[in-house]
Amino acid sequence: MTDSDLCYLSATEALRHFAARKVSPTELVEAYLDQAAATAESCNAFSFIYAQDALAAARASEQRYASGNARPLEGLPTAVKDENMIKGRVTTFGSLLYRDTVATSTTPVVQRLIDAGVVVHGRTTTPEFSCTGFTHSRLWGVTRNPWNPAYTPGGSSGGSGAALAGGMASLATGSDIGGSIRIPASACGVVGYKPPYGRNPSTPPFNLDFYNHPGPMARTVEDCLLMQNVMCGPHPKDVASLRPKLELKPDHGGIKGWKVAWSLDLGYYELDEDVRRNTMAALEVFHDLGAELVEVDVGWTQQSEKAANNYLATLFGTWISEYLDDRASQLTDYARAFGEMSQSVTKQDFLASLYTVGTMYDTFGPIMEDCNVFICPTLAVPAVPADFNPLDGYSINGKPVDPFNGWVMTYPFNMLSRCPVLSVPSGKAANNVPTGIQIVGRTYSDADVFRAGLAYEKAIGGWYTKRETRPSLSGDRT
Repeated sequence: MTDSDLCYLSATEALRHFAARKVSPTELVEAYLDQAAATAESCNAFSFIYAQDALAAARASEQRYASGNARPLEGLPTAVKDENMIKGRVTTFGSLLYRDTVATSTTPVVQRLIDAGVVVHGRTTTPEFSCTGFTHSRLWGVTRNPWNPAYTPGGSSGGSGAALAGGMASLATGSDIGGSIRIPASACGVVGYKPPYGRNPSTPPFNLDFYNHPGPMARTVEDCLLMQNVMCGPHPKDVASLRPKLELKPDHGGIKGWKVAWSLDLGYYELDEDVRRNTMAALEVFHDLGAELVEVDVGWTQQSEKAANNYLATLFGTWISEYLDDRASQLTDYARAFGEMSQSVTKQDFLASLYTVGTMYDTFGPIMEDCNVFICPTLAVPAVPADFNPLDGYSINGKPVDPFNGWVMTYPFNMLSRCPVLSVPSGKAANNVPTGIQIVGRTYSDADVFRAGLAYEKAIGGWYTKRETRPSLSGDRT
């Protein structure tokens, strides 16, 4: 097996190879470390690499396999977003202000992954305070898309998306308050899952923000499910975490006879033609699998965007605004703008944003009573440029859109936060950047979106199974 093939083993395959002694955790960690080094300049996906500690952990995993004590994710090299705290490690949040800050505790979902046996070999880049859908910062520079370095891998879990697509990790963590898992999943051609609010524990104060969802990222649907099973469940320090723990099984029962609702534009988005074409092709796959496709009008308007902006500014923006003192000069311009936006939002704006969520579900809820899942694009464009500055504005098809949220079709489902959403690839655009679709389930119906995702993935044969279906700009040396 070549280094390239090792780097694109699915996590599920890697576990089988570990158990059969065909591949060792050390071999896989070494392959990923080599790939991360080879792509450091072209992708810039990592803020920190923990080579020696990762190799030591991999050797310990080998001993566990030898003694029959392997844990569920034993030996899998896993990239952790540089927002998720790890006790004793610097966690920067992509900010100059935190460049030397050592975490005193470990984020619950990361601790669960570590307890399940993963090998954390590095931290992935994020925009400052994870507040945008692209990934560049004054601290870490520009992170680029392995498929086309002129474009962003998305954000805010952009380093995680790039690491997976570029063959630098088996699994990666993400967090999603406006699409920060699904945006990079789409732009990088990987799989990302936004669980229902409360399914995966978080930390105060954002565990109480119903837009907030920690979740898994991987190259396959089954790998994402495997990781989600470890991350989820009630936590004694998160009052919002759900009981009981939900254990998902890979359900390959297919979707024949299912009713699949769909919308291309959610009623108000301007859509890139490549995204439109690839979404329609993906829908045809669902039709060929025996599903009935039902185009629906969700009845949403630009008011949804306004409401989301006001909600995010009230909570997340207010948090960032705490740095608008003598530290403001160290902030990126987009983070500073986000904090400043909070200062003009009123209590009435916040309350109105909650009413808008109710209005959105007034139409979406009844639609889902009659349908198994809902499908729409993940992004309205394949991706924005790698060095994108939202303060310069942005247009799609010559029409100006909100530069922060006008090109991401994810935040409506942070608003409808109890709906699970799986983002899977739908194809590639003319610029070779992947596109994606969102598979949205009924509230708390996690199993439905994974069943649909597994059926779709099987029908198209996966995404990284052959060398010709992998990025050519990933630093592959074979």
